[in-house]
Amino acid sequence: MADTARTATNTLEPYFMPFTMNRQFKSAPRIVISAKDMHYTTDDGRKLLDGSAGMWCVNAGHGREKIIKAIQAQAAQMDYAPAFQCGHPGAFELSARLSAMLPGDLDYIFFGNSGSDAVDTALKIALAYHRQNGEATRTRMVGRERAYHGVGFGGTAVGGISNNRKQFGNLIAGVDHLPHTFNLSEMAFSKGQPKWGAHLADELERIVALHDPSTIAAVIVEPVAGSTGVLVPPEGYLQRLRAICDKHRLLLVADEVITGFGRVGDAFASEHFGIQPDMITIAKGLTNAAVPMSAVAVSKNIYETLMAGPAGVELFHGYTYSGHPLACAAGLATLEVYAEEGLFDRAKSMAPTFEAALHGLRGLPNVIDIRNVGLMGAVEFAARRGAPGARGFDIYLKCFETGLIIRQIGDAIAMSPPLIISEAQIGEMIDILDGAIRAAN
Repeated sequence: MADTARTATNTLEPYFMPFTMNRQFKSAPRIVISAKDMHYTTDDGRKLLDGSAGMWCVNAGHGREKIIKAIQAQAAQMDYAPAFQCGHPGAFELSARLSAMLPGDLDYIFFGNSGSDAVDTALKIALAYHRQNGEATRTRMVGRERAYHGVGFGGTAVGGISNNRKQFGNLIAGVDHLPHTFNLSEMAFSKGQPKWGAHLADELERIVALHDPSTIAAVIVEPVAGSTGVLVPPEGYLQRLRAICDKHRLLLVADEVITGFGRVGDAFASEHFGIQPDMITIAKGLTNAAVPMSAVAVSKNIYETLMAGPAGVELFHGYTYSGHPLACAAGLATLEVYAEEGLFDRAKSMAPTFEAALHGLRGLPNVIDIRNVGLMGAVEFAARRGAPGARGFDIYLKCFETGLIIRQIGDAIAMSPPLIISEAQIGEMIDILDGAIRAAN
């Protein structure tokens, strides 16, 4: 099997790879061919400890038998069911399960296929909600600098990572951005939530005053900004955002595509940080990444407002694969694994060990910051003169060569291991990263 996979690398050219330096990769490919529990296996037979849960998504570890069998059984019974004007039991059952575990009155679930379309769905629901309320002028969206909300037109527009935006022009009109929450001089080497920075939420008042609240539909933030390098919210920051949204009747959308399903030690980061959004976007850990799936959870108020509209279709939106039978089977099995093995509580109990090990890297060459919450964290490095991102990429490559796969984000390394990780594996992960940092110049 390994020989076959290695031979196949000779046909790399046709694949236009996402978020990848295609020319660099195809000159020296990094190929994985199998995965089980905490490890990938490469095409040359090496084991890689998975320090990033795939891409923040394989929360229960790889190759889980219950999930595999659920997908196989569903495929044998019914591979697909129409999503429009028709339903199947799995979609209703999964919706009910999610409704019961989501915080507050986020009781209604709209299914999609990825975090990107979950965000675009949430933005469209916000527009439809205000129009139904007789406030069609509320069309402006407020995102945040350094935010990642997927790659759809809406999600890219409200996102705030410049490299994700600069090739594509204006995208959609009527978007403003809050400042990001990171300040190295005030926050460096914070453990958990930084003490400084709650006042940054008050920038929303300035944006509201600039545009007038009657023009603003929603504010969208990641409770923890993940893809920009694990920016943990300052103490009190999210609560202040919630209060300002309430004051001006703006919808607050929490993008929990990364933080949902135990990543921070509770089922959802909104619950962990003590806020109640009007909508939550979820994906990744929803199915343990075994089948692509996402969802938007909406409040009772939003749902009932839309249901009060004219007779007929209440929301002209959806996807061919909304509530796909195989995805629903994977989702139900994944939730069972989380519950049966107490993985959210496990993440909470392992977080102090992870934090101590991660912050043990302080003082190594070029390490300028370490930050963490739950089982997610990042180490940031000083950039090389004239070569931003080069040091981070070299550290990523060295980790791959020596048995660890992690996420490189510019000159930072992010880690979000599966929730099944052991104390010994945390130590192994940090030891490998330690060696890679020391090897980089």
